[in-house]
Amino acid sequence: MSEPDHARVRARTHRLISSRYPTVGVFDDIADNEDDLRVAFELEDLTNDRQTATERLRRVPGGEIALGEAGATIVMAAFLHASPTGGRFSDYRLGAWYAATDVTTAIEETVYHHERRLRASAAGFPNRLQMREILADIDTDLLDLRGRQAQQPELYHLTDYTASQAYASARRWPFVQPGEAGFVYDSVRHAGGVNVCLFRPREVGLPLLQGDHLEYVWDAKGKLDILKLTNVARP
Repeated sequence: MSEPDHARVRARTHRLISSRYPTVGVFDDIADNEDDLRVAFELEDLTNDRQTATERLRRVPGGEIALGEAGATIVMAAFLHASPTGGRFSDYRLGAWYAATDVTTAIEETVYHHERRLRASAAGFPNRLQMREILADIDTDLLDLRGRQAQQPELYHLTDYTASQAYASARRWPFVQPGEAGFVYDSVRHAGGVNVCLFRPREVGLPLLQGDHLEYVWDAKGKLDILKLTNVARP
């Protein structure tokens, strides 16, 4: 199987995260150099039960930490406080920045994962979850997996990320091969949608911008309604 091409991806991307307040990251303004920020993250982790965050921080090479502008804390959280089972192209060792190039795809991606979790929970439905849209402008070279579902279906498996994690791991470790900052790939949750997975925190364009606030509302039978709570004008 041929290696994927590189593609220059310039796009405003959309990431939906569970809403937290305040919307300004606690470390966005208190540390203006990487050494201080590493210390701040490690101190925060002393009171955090997800102790793997400190281990992950040590896997981020010097010069790669996002800092100094609004949203830097959110970016680093994606890498340090990711799911222990990983995502499609990231494993337990270090998270990644996943986002979509349109908000509809971002919604479909997050709805799928939240519904899967809720259906596996005894408390499942009814339920409601507030989400906020994070906008990041990116301009970076990525490995292009678009249009390769037929050639490499294992990378696009609907539920099993074993093959895609192994494929990405060979290109990420040791930390990020030259010219390989992540992937651009087709969404399996929304036909025609495109996602990105960034391996480098510094490749996520700062400052992040606040988009809309949404609420996912499931009734007792698991039927979903999506409400827009705010309508923030995009710059």
